[in-house]
Amino acid sequence: NQMSINNMKTAIQFGGGNIGRGFIGAVLSQAGYRVVFADVNQELLDRINRDGKYTVHVMDVEQKDIEISNICAVNSGSQEVVDEIVNAEMITTAVGVRILRFVAPAIAKGIAARKAAGVEAPLNIVACENAIRATSQLKELTYALLDAETAAWADSHVGFADCSVDRIVPPVRSENPIDVVVENFYEWNVEEKSFVGGAPQIEGMNLADNLLAYIERKLFTLNTGHAITAYLGQRKGYKTIDESIADPEIYATVKAAMQQSGEGLIRKFGFDHDAHFAYIEKMINRFGNPYLKDDVTRVGREPLRKLSANDRLVLPMMTALGYGLPVDKLVVGIAAALHFNNPDDPQSVEMQQEIATLGLEAAICKFSGIDAGNPVVAQIIDEYNKL
Repeated sequence: NQMSINNMKTAIQFGGGNIGRGFIGAVLSQAGYRVVFADVNQELLDRINRDGKYTVHVMDVEQKDIEISNICAVNSGSQEVVDEIVNAEMITTAVGVRILRFVAPAIAKGIAARKAAGVEAPLNIVACENAIRATSQLKELTYALLDAETAAWADSHVGFADCSVDRIVPPVRSENPIDVVVENFYEWNVEEKSFVGGAPQIEGMNLADNLLAYIERKLFTLNTGHAITAYLGQRKGYKTIDESIADPEIYATVKAAMQQSGEGLIRKFGFDHDAHFAYIEKMINRFGNPYLKDDVTRVGREPLRKLSANDRLVLPMMTALGYGLPVDKLVVGIAAALHFNNPDDPQSVEMQQEIATLGLEAAICKFSGIDAGNPVVAQIIDEYNKL
């Protein structure tokens, strides 16, 4: 029914990958948006446009299939995406934080086109990436491409809301290449005050005020534990996350690392101790989901990004250290990450070359931003040698 399509709210989802289709795009579609996927993979675009629908397979204790429809796809570098932005209410991304700089030009052109067309309705943008304040990073990249007049117009017409996202979506090969397999659990927390024109009411999107607490709680519990499970699992020759966490030794180390990270978070944000430890329990139980078959090489990929100062391994360790708390299990996780060796992963190759040429100590300091004089560096080296 063309009439109803024209009256539908439009959301543009940059990134038609597994998270884009299996999480954010699915939530928006179910909330009544017409979802336009913007991507560079022509095969994916053609398939979405041909089928006009796909299935999200929830593979968990309870299993269900959800059909997602009222979708289309455009090339993210095309004029078409700019035209879609002119009429959109929401833009979301799930591209990986390093790819945001390639998304910014289309958004900047879209904002300029909205202003030129005299569109007064608000546009709100939410970057759904595993990073601290990814939308703020996208805003900076976008504003760098706007002239002063357009930037001033955007200040009152375009909202950039930071968020925290959590759902495990492994790359499972379905019969239909655009179907997705996901776990049942998901959490999407978005900073309410950053929306322009009031926050949209979207079922599955939680509006939050203390967003940094949500971002760090998720990143330094789920992502910290997930990465350490992958790195220790690979050391022992396991292929998947569920196999790795089933190993009692790995389970004990990962849980203790998540608790050490947690003790720092509890001090920093004033979380209730029992509630946070229950959250850790809930998170670690997700790793054992036998239906996800999540590969350790996928979860461990891009180790240099994961070992950087503000990411899931180093920041929780430094936070806990700042409160004088024990970090020995987080140290084991960092040591295991430094051993991550996957010839198909450019960052893994680069990391191993740097360790070989600079020496371990200098390499650790370079990757993590930790000062050479910090005694924790010697502890990391010690654990690295034990592994």
